Amino acid sequence: MTLATRRLTVTINGKTHGPLDVPEGLMMIDVLHEMLDLTGSHFGCGQGICHACVVIWDRDDHTSETVPTCITGADFFDGKRIRTIEGIAQKSDQGDIIALSPVQQAFLDRYSFQCGYCTPGFVNAATVLLERLRRAPIARKDVETAVVSALADHICRCTGYVRYYQAVRDLILATPGLTRDGA
Repeated sequence: MTLATRRLTVTINGKTHGPLDVPEGLMMIDVLHEMLDLTGSHFGCGQGICHACVVIWDRDDHTSETVPTCITGADFFDGKRIRTIEGIAQKSDQGDIIALSPVQQAFLDRYSFQCGYCTPGFVNAATVLLERLRRAPIARKDVETAVVSALADHICRCTGYVRYYQAVRDLILATPGLTRDGA
């Protein structure tokens, strides 16, 4: 008995992969881990609840959103552009990391994580939030609410969230152009 497969071509972190023959019904987390050796997104709950597995889907309209890969079939991503945690840091032409992203650096500076299992999901969600604020800054008084809204679905069993939230809040407030004064 042979498994039915589908063709998948997806651009991940700027590099096109495929066409790949992917078993029908295979979740994207399995494609990332088993076929592409991109293991930074973590399989947590398997139900799309903890968000340790999220990747960033870059839409054609220049917006982005996080998508849980443990409950989203690989076929959803066919023809799409996504970013995984492996693509967030700044790299040299040779592929060496030369600088962490502002979000990654803020998390390190604030000692935001303990075990780090949930960190890729938090980094991706915070990255999407910062990109959204670059396009549409919010009032400084609304930063706390925006951070809570962006990170509320993410589960961390170690830190109690406070340091993640503080790091993102402080990064937003310190980055010119993400907020505006007034109401």
